[in-house]
Amino acid sequence: MNTDKRLVRSSSQKMIAGVCGGVAQYLGWDVTIVRLLWIVLTLAGGSGILIYLILWLVMPQDV
Repeated sequence: MNTDKRLVRSSSQKMIAGVCGGVAQYLGWDVTIVRLLWIVLTLAGGSGILIYLILWLVMPQDV
């Protein structure tokens, strides 16, 4: 049984680049929770923006 999980940007759960949707799919969480956590990271020092941009560049798009 092949159950390889890949961290990819989501094309179905995307608002900007699909990073939050891809992370939510990978972790098995609701995408709204991931987006709220990203907002908290961004408001609590701005690290959420940097992490989002890095993941946008590094994560491949799903097909």
